[in-house]
Amino acid sequence: MGTFVISKRHNGFYKFEFVSRKGKPVFTSIDYELRFECEEAIAFFKAHVEAYQFLKFKTAKGKCFFRLIYQDVLLAVSRKYSTELMLQKGIREITLYADKAEILDFSGADIFSDN
Repeated sequence: MGTFVISKRHNGFYKFEFVSRKGKPVFTSIDYELRFECEEAIAFFKAHVEAYQFLKFKTAKGKCFFRLIYQDVLLAVSRKYSTELMLQKGIREITLYADKAEILDFSGADIFSDN
């Protein structure tokens, strides 16, 4: 089962990733100014995953990725996949497990402290 992971970017904004059961990021969200905005976006996504569109693209080098869209608003961009089949597996993992996924918050500064 996948997991949502909230973290803080170097610019001070928050983001979340949906990480596969194998530990690889499937997609990374847009930036959020506040942590609770991430939590709200995750909760909304989990409740309405079937309403989101997966727009598929290919890079100039042939890598596949998707953008996660809801009512013309971008939520996230996937990692780059080497094949269309791997891309489909990533999308399938989201549709099967996102609504049941737990949320891990790694945005705090003291998570990896030596204390």
